[in-house]
Amino acid sequence: MKQYQVGIVGATGMVGQRFSLLLENHPWFHVAALAASGRNRGKTYAEAVEGRWKMQQPIPESMKDLVLFDATADAEALASKVDFIFCAVDMPKDEIRALEERYAKLECPVISNNSAHRLTPDVPMIIPEVNADHARIIESQRKRLGTKRGFIAVKSNCSIQSYVPALSAIWDLGIEEAAVCTYQAISGAGKTFDTWPEMIDNVIPFIGGEEEKSEVEPMKVWGHIEGDEIVSAVSPKITAQCLRVPVSDGHMAAVFVKLRDKADKETIIKKWRAFSGRAQELKLPSAPEHFLTYFEEDNRPQTKLDRDLEGGMGVSIGRLRADSVFDYKFVSLSHNTLRGAAGGAVLMAELLCAEGYID
Repeated sequence: MKQYQVGIVGATGMVGQRFSLLLENHPWFHVAALAASGRNRGKTYAEAVEGRWKMQQPIPESMKDLVLFDATADAEALASKVDFIFCAVDMPKDEIRALEERYAKLECPVISNNSAHRLTPDVPMIIPEVNADHARIIESQRKRLGTKRGFIAVKSNCSIQSYVPALSAIWDLGIEEAAVCTYQAISGAGKTFDTWPEMIDNVIPFIGGEEEKSEVEPMKVWGHIEGDEIVSAVSPKITAQCLRVPVSDGHMAAVFVKLRDKADKETIIKKWRAFSGRAQELKLPSAPEHFLTYFEEDNRPQTKLDRDLEGGMGVSIGRLRADSVFDYKFVSLSHNTLRGAAGGAVLMAELLCAEGYID
C-alpha cells in the first residue's frame, strides 16, 4: 500500500488530538499538515495545545513542531500538501458544510468527523463493517461538485456506534421496532472532569440534538443507493433517549428490540459473534479482529473494563434477555472517541483507500 500524506483540520480539539495519536505510527498515513482556527495560525502544534492537551498519551514527537495552517484562510496551501484530510472542526454547521465542500472542490478528499454533511443525500456515512457499499455514491457526489478526486465522506454520530452494529448483525431477523437509551461519556462533549467539574456525581438527561441524530442517522446507514442519492430506510421505528453520565470515555446503550422472526437467544448471540464486514475482509490496519464481542457475565460490559476492547475499535454486548414488552433487551458499549469518532474515521479512510476512492 502506498504512503498517503494526510492533514488534520481541527487538530487542536479533542477529536483532532485523538487523530494525531492514532496517525502517529499508522502504516499507511503520514501526517504532513495540521490546521486549526486563525488564532493558532503560525504556532507550532505544541504551542497551540499547551495547557489544552486532553489525551493521556503525550503529543506525538513527529508533530510537535509542525506549524499550524489556518483551516479556512490557508485551505489552498494545505490541500496542495496532502492526499486527503481528516476534518474535526468546531464551527457552525453552515460554515462546516462550506469549508468541507471547499476542500473537496480543491480536489482534496475530506474524511469528516463533523455532523454537517451527514444527511446530505450524496455524502456517504459509513460504518465500514455495516454499509461499506455506500462508498459507490461518491461518483455521483463528484459529478455534483465537478471534481475528479475531491469528495466528502462522513462518520456517523458516536453514540449510534454502540448499538447500530449490534442491530445490523441481526438485521435478517426482521427488526420491527427498537428503543434505545444511551449513557454518554463527557468526552463526547469535548470535555474532561478538569474542564467540566459540574459532571462529577451528576447525570444530565439532555444532550442537544443527540436524540434526533440517534433516531435519524441509523436509517441512512441502513438505506440504499437509488440514482444519485442514498435513500434512508423507512423501518424499523427507533425511539431514543440520551443522557450524559460522569464517565470519561465510552458510550453505553440499553436497547430494546422487537423482531419479526422470533429467534432464540443462542441464535442471536451466535450471529453477533460471527458478524464481520468489509473492514475485516480487507484486513484494514484499524479493523478489529472481532467486531462484536458478547459477554456472558451479568455485569458486563462495563465501561471501565471494556471500552478499550480491540484497541477501542470493538463493540461489547451483554445481558441479552427476553423482554415483557419488546422481544429482547441487551446492553452494548463502544469507545466514543475511538470507534465512535477518530478511530472510526481512520478506518473509513483505510476502506476508501483500499477500494480505490482515494488515489
